[in-house]
Amino acid sequence: MTASLDVAHLPSLADCGDWLHFGADPRFEYPIDYGIRILGWSADTQSVDFLGKWAPNSYCHFHRHLGATTSLVLEGEHHTVETVDGREIHQVRGPGDSAQKPGGEAHMEVAGPQGSLVFFRMEAVDGQLFEVLGRGERVLASTPLAEFVAGNLPR
Repeated sequence: MTASLDVAHLPSLADCGDWLHFGADPRFEYPIDYGIRILGWSADTQSVDFLGKWAPNSYCHFHRHLGATTSLVLEGEHHTVETVDGREIHQVRGPGDSAQKPGGEAHMEVAGPQGSLVFFRMEAVDGQLFEVLGRGERVLASTPLAEFVAGNLPR
């Protein structure tokens, strides 16, 4: 499901608070340059709200969200590329575009030429938020909710 909301009146969130940065990683053949900032989380609902900020034309790690995820593009252009039933689906979203996904699909995320800023609400499944994947969707690392909110993310 995709929806659009006018967010032009919102202040820029890109420079607020502490960001955890991820940069070049020799295990991957694409430019990685993004950061995350935790906004809040709930142990009761096993969910976390956070911002993701991508540098221009940069990726985050190939990954899979395990639980339901809601996202809202706040700034820039944000691309997702996922494979469903053997075919690649490339979506381009701009400010105000939101999406809800049940979790489970492997995908790439990359910013457009101006970078991107995206709000996420993600639910954990059995305490796990997402998996970082390598070739053939081989799991390289799994990220528990408690580790994610503590900033102890796989690198």
